[in-house]
Amino acid sequence: MRIGVFVCHCGSNIAGTVDVAELAKRALTLKDVVYSDHPMYTCSEPGQAGIQQAIKDKKLDRVVVSACSPHMHEQTFRRTVEGAGMNPYLMEMANIREHCSWIHPDMAEGTEKAWEIIKMAVAKARQLEPLYANEVSVNKDVLIIGGGVAGIQAALDLADAGLKVTIVEKETTIGGTMAKLDKTFPTIDCSACILTPRMVDCSQHENITLMTYSEVEKVSGYVGNFTVDIRRKAAMVDWNKCVGCDVCVQKCPAKAPNLFDEGLEPTKAIYIPFPQAVPKRAAIQVDYCRYFQTGKCKVCERVCPAGAIDYEQKDTSVTKEFGAIVVATGLEVFPWEEHYSEYGGGKIKDVISGLQYERMLNASGPYGGHVRRMSDGADPKTVVFIQCVGSRDESVNRPYCSSVCCMYTAKQALLTKDHCGMDTDVYVFYIDIRATGKGYEEFIKRVQTEFGVKYVRGRVSKLYEQDGKVMVRGTDTLLGEQVEIPADLVVLASGIQPADGAKQLAQTLNISYDEFGFMKEGHPKLRPVETNTAGVFLAGVCQAPKDIPATVAQASGTASKVIGLLAKDKLKTSPQIAVVNQKNCVSCWKCIEVCPFSAPEKQELRDGTYKSHVIETVCQGCGICVATCPVNTIELKGFTTDAILDQIEEVLQSQL
Repeated sequence: MRIGVFVCHCGSNIAGTVDVAELAKRALTLKDVVYSDHPMYTCSEPGQAGIQQAIKDKKLDRVVVSACSPHMHEQTFRRTVEGAGMNPYLMEMANIREHCSWIHPDMAEGTEKAWEIIKMAVAKARQLEPLYANEVSVNKDVLIIGGGVAGIQAALDLADAGLKVTIVEKETTIGGTMAKLDKTFPTIDCSACILTPRMVDCSQHENITLMTYSEVEKVSGYVGNFTVDIRRKAAMVDWNKCVGCDVCVQKCPAKAPNLFDEGLEPTKAIYIPFPQAVPKRAAIQVDYCRYFQTGKCKVCERVCPAGAIDYEQKDTSVTKEFGAIVVATGLEVFPWEEHYSEYGGGKIKDVISGLQYERMLNASGPYGGHVRRMSDGADPKTVVFIQCVGSRDESVNRPYCSSVCCMYTAKQALLTKDHCGMDTDVYVFYIDIRATGKGYEEFIKRVQTEFGVKYVRGRVSKLYEQDGKVMVRGTDTLLGEQVEIPADLVVLASGIQPADGAKQLAQTLNISYDEFGFMKEGHPKLRPVETNTAGVFLAGVCQAPKDIPATVAQASGTASKVIGLLAKDKLKTSPQIAVVNQKNCVSCWKCIEVCPFSAPEKQELRDGTYKSHVIETVCQGCGICVATCPVNTIELKGFTTDAILDQIEEVLQSQL
């Protein structure tokens, strides 16, 4: 066996606190190591060329790269050694950057720890065996979960490329949050004018199937071959007959909360969310329908000209197969009422959220675009906006910036002047302004100078009612004094968070998410739209807060990744999978219970007994079954028990 060790300087990232030249020299003392070097940047073109040349000149059959995290460059170096004729799985990485140099300021201490890591990597390299990828056929259909602007953009890009796309949306219509907006910043374009044609394009595209009022219940399989169970919720209306005429909504006597209008005014028990809904179909909210609650009424059935009402309709399930999945589940507004008692906790009528104000401004909203006080319907003369409500606030566990609040507040402040008159007093309380997009800073300046919106730098400490006004008490930190403004209407720039059920969906898809519920990308720089589960991609706010332009750009980027994946007729699967030594298997089935991918199965042997067997194409190499097996009869290729024991032995020897 001939092992080569390459210790990377990584500029000063590693060499700043680790003596890489000394490590390369000491590596030659290790068993089976016949060559070592310390390139400045191992991942660079000269660095990779040096590895390939050493493999050929020194006849190396194993390579250890001591550099950064395998999470970043393992695939890079596997391709490097493969280019030199070596099996890519005979390369091992020693992480001496994230695990060592970045956390050890002392040179001597860092060097010694790096030495231990390198010794362990060399010990494992001795146990490596050639592994070979399998090939599986690819289903070319794509599932998109979520029908907001991200899902719509991704679907259109994929469909235009010739792929069959299914959009699953939990609401009765696609459009998402963008459909609720009045205008978009910084151009003050009509949101519906931008979005509605795209919604119609989705419904009419020959390669796109819409499954609204539906939810994903179960996902199994693997990249290129996912099997998905989708539940279609009972609308109590036959959508094959419904023509969206709205007669049933007009005649329905029962009221229900209007979630599309953010609860400003009620809707009917049978409803169509908004005039431009796609598909424009009615649905009954059974919890508020008089027939379902009392057994009487049936007004909608009597007036429906198409005979579409079906009170006996049940949820149905359908199973479909896809090659790739795009998650575009969007956002929810931070529930400020539950966390900000100092702002009235939702009990002061004239304190509303930014999205509620958006519906108030909208011409198709509950008030026809007329801005009004919620308490008495009067025209407001003083409107106060408060930013960072549920964003950048550790006290409510929302330390992150929601990205859009500064800009949508400026937009709404401008529209307030337009709707209520230029003589309306408009104040914005802010911490600081984050306007990083194209034309954003100029837009903020225009709102302040041309429209006379007064920006007050400081936090609002309390809101309370007095003499028919909402008193806004805070501090102007620029002037260093307390301020108190009697307002007719207060709009809270409530932050955004992942959609309800995002964590549960992530668990269904076996993808990671952070402590707030945003789904985690494979790598923030190198794999920003991919996940840790091959074949599952992200688009839009499900990954992190972002505005519409960033959402659309990411959705198109996601589509390009999916197109690249499905361009092949066959895909190579990772050979680093679990294997069962059936001779020692005791058929306890614990591996089946714990596997998140359903890879282990019960296999009948010739003697009629059943033993565990791992389906190679399904296994993702996570190793949970290996750790769980009580008799140690499951092994993970590339991470064998002998290799791990050898690594431990190397560490223990240095401690003796």
